[in-house]
Amino acid sequence: MTRITVAKGDGIGPEIMDATLEIIMAAGAQLEIDEIEVGEKVYLSDNTSGIASSSWETIRNNKVFLKAPITTPQGGGYKSLNVTTRKFLGLYSNVRPCVSLHPFVETKHPKMDIVIIRENEEDLYAGIEHQQTDEVVQCLKLISRPGCEKIVRYAFEYAKTYGRKKVTCFTKDNIMKQTDGLFHQVFDEIAAEYPDIENEHWIIDIGAAKMADTPEVFDVIVTLNLYGDVLSDVAAQIAGSVGLAGSANIGEECAMFEAIHGSAPRRAGQNVANPSGLLEGAVMMLTHIGQTEVAEKVQNAWLKTIEDGIHTYDIYKEGTSKQKVGTKEFAQAVIANLGKKPTLLKEVSYKKDTGLNLPKYVKKPAKAKELVGVDLFVHWNGTDPNALAGEMKKLTTDNYQLSMITNRGIKVWPDGFNETYCTDHWRCRYKPVNGAPFLKSSILSLLSKAEESSIDVIKTENLYEFDGKAGYSLGQGQ
Repeated sequence: MTRITVAKGDGIGPEIMDATLEIIMAAGAQLEIDEIEVGEKVYLSDNTSGIASSSWETIRNNKVFLKAPITTPQGGGYKSLNVTTRKFLGLYSNVRPCVSLHPFVETKHPKMDIVIIRENEEDLYAGIEHQQTDEVVQCLKLISRPGCEKIVRYAFEYAKTYGRKKVTCFTKDNIMKQTDGLFHQVFDEIAAEYPDIENEHWIIDIGAAKMADTPEVFDVIVTLNLYGDVLSDVAAQIAGSVGLAGSANIGEECAMFEAIHGSAPRRAGQNVANPSGLLEGAVMMLTHIGQTEVAEKVQNAWLKTIEDGIHTYDIYKEGTSKQKVGTKEFAQAVIANLGKKPTLLKEVSYKKDTGLNLPKYVKKPAKAKELVGVDLFVHWNGTDPNALAGEMKKLTTDNYQLSMITNRGIKVWPDGFNETYCTDHWRCRYKPVNGAPFLKSSILSLLSKAEESSIDVIKTENLYEFDGKAGYSLGQGQ
């Protein structure tokens, strides 16, 4: 018997959760359930996190969380509970299988069978944003070596455990050479430890296009947070429907299971919602807690139901489907098929022990770190970079000088183009000259001089080399 935490959520959440629980309990799931309330009602009770502290304790004690979709109210500074949960509980791996159910669910890709493994804690989803000038806001993209190593190793261990043949990495490291470059570098390092599994790398834009056109050439895809979020929804949709896809969020101690779709409030209370996405999440939960026989029974019964043409409105199609049913009726059909197996669709058989070998991250030896300059970001309403350079040069000394100004990443001084459009957000880079060391006191001196000259410095970024390798980007065009 396993004690789990359940949240029925908002919109269609309660309906599809009731259907899901009815099915898995009928299949013999050995569960004790602690129900908590999360989502819109909690948000609107002046709790901007959408969850009470007592509910956190329940989740942390039980370690396993089955969650229906929730609604995050618009405006008001409400943060996504999904993102918060993943980060608080260290659920670094988001696993989303996307499998074609051809010919019973319409798709252009009958051979599609992809698992997308998405990094779940970092990237732009850190949600660290600032308005810096009248015209410019920023969002920080944070990528760590531990985060990269954990998710890439998870992808290879998943492939090894489930008999997958290839792992593909998607990044945009031709542009983001530091952040996406680190992810690609770690992928190559870890791939070398798995010589029996094919590995490859695609740039995300052409890779996504290839996946949408020819998904059968991919097997396991591992990628960063934002790319994985977009890619997995696309993959689920082209496989047949986003409403059919479940999701596992796995950490070292806790795990959360859910559908990948939202709360669809317009469909709430109508007994029309498809519970399949959440049911698929529940099947992943059952395998995670070792109840593989029950998971197998549920999954095969669900496949048999799809194969029988008993479909909810979202996948119903004249000539293919045989009966359009509601949420409750679909659940009853799956229950009636418990113990049966599909005829044409591939039946599933889960291993009793599917635990992945995931060693804890071990910190690497520290690199030699040297400060070699600083970027001052300046709010300036002028339009001529040469005029700004004249002002910023006044801050220099014999030991450090202004070397570059960029605007939205493109070099505008020296030798900028008149055609380049400039906002009020400028990056002014200072580097040492004549072999002089660059000290943090140099930064303080620059800031002090800028204040005396009424130059509005909105932030600074120190420029470091690590083992002699630049840890910062050049300006575009530099």
